[in-house]
Amino acid sequence: MDDAVTVIVARYTEDVSWVERLGYNSVVYDKSDAPAENARQLENIGREAHTYFTHIVNEYETLSPMNVFVQGDPFDHLDDRGRTDVDGLRKQLVDVVDRALPFKGLAWFKLKCDRLGRPHDLRKLENKGRWAGWGRDIPVGAVFEELFHVPMPEQLIVRAPTGNFCVSGDRIRTRPISFYQHCLHLVEQDPFDEYNTGHAFERLWQHIFNGNTAWNSGYPVSS
Repeated sequence: MDDAVTVIVARYTEDVSWVERLGYNSVVYDKSDAPAENARQLENIGREAHTYFTHIVNEYETLSPMNVFVQGDPFDHLDDRGRTDVDGLRKQLVDVVDRALPFKGLAWFKLKCDRLGRPHDLRKLENKGRWAGWGRDIPVGAVFEELFHVPMPEQLIVRAPTGNFCVSGDRIRTRPISFYQHCLHLVEQDPFDEYNTGHAFERLWQHIFNGNTAWNSGYPVSS
């Protein structure tokens, strides 16, 4: 098993038996009433962003050289045919490690959006009632500016639009732990995603991990 890689899984009720087949160390965070074996239980709030920031804050000093953040069933986002392709995911991860990439989105597509997350599908009638923020825009601009204290560009290219990505431990630590504590606080302030804060983070992962230390202003560094 490759100790240089840890797969961090945000599970609700999905079958996560595929994780073991990847052949990497893994941590499953579970928000269901019937947690998977050996999973770490979390309160069911804040979408996968809550899970990811919880892991980063708790493991900040001991993060793996490469950290793979994925949802409990990521495969319809990783493959345009929706296949459960564990071998394909493993090949992507091997490539990321071999090339020492500091960040890579794993979705098969990219998005372009404005400060309200448009275009988006949060008003689809078939999704009505699935979460409290249905029908609202996504506060991408507001969250961007709250995090980085600079104006958001007119549009963003979103390179990890589904919340499935790889990021190195070194790249994570280009921002102080206080930054991630603030991120965690923001999601906890919108626990049921009434204002789509969790959706906003889905549009911002590549900026959170872009290594631009000039955006760290205002975040204290622990001694």
